[in-house]
Amino acid sequence: MNTSSNAPADIGLRVAEHRPEARVVTLVGDIDTPTAVELANTFNKQLTVARVVVVDLDGVSFLGSAALSTLFEANELATRQHRALRLVCNSPIANRALAAAGLREYFIFADTVPSALNYPACRRAGVEVAVARRRDRTRRSVLRKSNPALSHYGGTGSTVRG
Repeated sequence: MNTSSNAPADIGLRVAEHRPEARVVTLVGDIDTPTAVELANTFNKQLTVARVVVVDLDGVSFLGSAALSTLFEANELATRQHRALRLVCNSPIANRALAAAGLREYFIFADTVPSALNYPACRRAGVEVAVARRRDRTRRSVLRKSNPALSHYGGTGSTVRG
């Protein structure tokens, strides 16, 4: 496993390469507006080089709206690039923030980093991800038209049990 971080120490961001096609981005502490740009850059870079990016939110003590938006945009980028973004989120604070924003249903969740990395195929409740994502895009389009304030929140998701 190769680990690196170009982020300032106060961001609490670490990237680990688990195999050539898989990365784990671990977030710790307060993830808010000042850290969102660095987080977006990290997600963009990792989704360029890896087929699977796992975001470990277990150490998050605060997840602000800018960070939530960044996670959502990273998931959208993964969808467009036919890649997988999976969340490991056992932090009650991060789970509450995702739920309050209506974002939980957009992501694929795993109980642990190893289960997220070893999940053989991206599936959501027995539906292939490509089909689920097409359905989600249609739903988001309807959501955006009906309520512009929700233009970057909503969706469907599932949990990967390991």
